[in-house]
Amino acid sequence: MSMGDERGYGTDEPGGRSDDAYSTLGGTRQTRTRMPGGADDGDPYGRRPARNSRSLIMAVGVVVLLIAAIAFANQGGGDSTSNGDSGKRPEAAGADATAATGTKPVQGRNGTIASGFAHDQQGAQSAAANYAVALGSVGMFNKDDRHDIVNSIYTATAASELTGPQDAAYSADFLSKMGLDADGKAPQGSTFVSRTIPVGTKVVAYGPTNATVEVWYTGLIGMSGPGSTDPVSTSWKTWTAELAWVDEDWKITSDKQKDGPAPVPGDVAASTSDEISKAVEEFGGFTYAR
Repeated sequence: MSMGDERGYGTDEPGGRSDDAYSTLGGTRQTRTRMPGGADDGDPYGRRPARNSRSLIMAVGVVVLLIAAIAFANQGGGDSTSNGDSGKRPEAAGADATAATGTKPVQGRNGTIASGFAHDQQGAQSAAANYAVALGSVGMFNKDDRHDIVNSIYTATAASELTGPQDAAYSADFLSKMGLDADGKAPQGSTFVSRTIPVGTKVVAYGPTNATVEVWYTGLIGMSGPGSTDPVSTSWKTWTAELAWVDEDWKITSDKQKDGPAPVPGDVAASTSDEISKAVEEFGGFTYAR
């Protein structure tokens, strides 16, 4: 998987809201004053009705029950485990595909990459999503960082087969076309952007030792800075990962990707290079989970 050849624009449809409406009261220029507890309240003698204490007690009771329900729902939030299907909450019939499963997504980290995924379908999807992010990161454009990423998320056999071809693909000539030097660094005053943002995952096949997972994602890639001839653009891809359960974790044995599905581009104006650079520096990434 390589983000280097991805181009195309596509942004989310901007949200909006209607203008605030103001209403005016018509009538004469006279002012009407309503006195508390007066005849307008239904009592010709202006007496205020007694406060209904039963309503107050009922309101307090509802609040107490609500607090108790929230506390009960929050119990056991971190009791799920990573082995087998333990800790997995069964989904109700017809549940939304994006609903939380209850499976703890990850147990630890291998450097900057999440690791220790659950040995179930949700764990395989979480692994695939996070591996897609790693393979679409800026680190892939530096030789040492790329080797660390590949060795962390692929099986040993797959990693050894990929190293040579990937080093050839990320050649000095290719990096130069991206505006980078031989070490994958951007020019002074510029920011190189390469990010993968998973939109969703799907299990194509699953077994105790192997799984096939598709990751639908949008990507950002390009150079942000003065005089850049390769501005940051978006792309939409579907990445398919063949995973194997090795050494108590999911690892990639092979992968491929294709274009789309891509939504209709929105009408949001493109930001300046300074705004993009600032956003990349200030907004960190996520650990993704199914």
